[in-house]
Amino acid sequence: MCTKNQTLVTELFLIGFSRDSNTNIVLFFIFFLVYVSTFVGNCIIICVIIYSTQLHVPMYFFLCILSFLDLSYSSTVTPKLLADLLSNDPTISVGGCAIQLYLTLLLGGTECLLLALMAYDRYLAICRPLHYPVLMRWRTCYWLTRIVGLFGFTIFILPSFFMPVPLCNPNQINHFMSSVLKIHSTGRSRAFSTCTSHISVVVLFFGTGMTIYFGSSSLHSSNQMKYISVFYVILTPMLNPIIYSLNNRDVKVTMRKVVVKITTLNSQRTLHL
Repeated sequence: MCTKNQTLVTELFLIGFSRDSNTNIVLFFIFFLVYVSTFVGNCIIICVIIYSTQLHVPMYFFLCILSFLDLSYSSTVTPKLLADLLSNDPTISVGGCAIQLYLTLLLGGTECLLLALMAYDRYLAICRPLHYPVLMRWRTCYWLTRIVGLFGFTIFILPSFFMPVPLCNPNQINHFMSSVLKIHSTGRSRAFSTCTSHISVVVLFFGTGMTIYFGSSSLHSSNQMKYISVFYVILTPMLNPIIYSLNNRDVKVTMRKVVVKITTLNSQRTLHL
């Protein structure tokens, strides 16, 4: 509850990275390029997996969902960040803050569970290869995906409805989005290559997340975590499709075929003209 000298706020002021307009313009173009790369990269992964029938297996089904979550996750924060970088009044309403917070929790939490599910899929593919087609048939994959989504809502969203927190003055947040930093807080080589992409993504996602939520809540730490969270929320969704495409032969081969087919079609159209 708010004290006698405090009042409930209706909007929040986001301090962001800098109050220098030139610095903000540079940051705008950097984050804009990162967001475009995130959008294009994840869309390419989704389209390639849907287009290629040889990628219609559980591993790439989960990867397609991961790309969708990354795209959605980045889109909950980055557009608002870009708008605030060009604004003299970087504020967000309490309602908008709540929507952003719930979407970030839901998408980020669901991605954590999906990464665990992808790890289980790789475990079965490596340790139980003969039983894998039966254990991970499509019906099972669909049910596991539904369970991940349901668990994500139940674990990360539902409890917040029963623990409302009033927002009192001061209404400044030393961050660029909703902030929870003040809460205290052919053999072995083939098997490894199969997991390399997934391990890289898990380290990026959970490593930066643990740094944020298990770190100190001091002001100095808050300034550091603001920059670390850029990597966690904005850069990681851009890197995921790059990591999976560079370390995965099937994805690279399929993307090469798509590029060749598009080039051939364009050449044929040019000849007809």
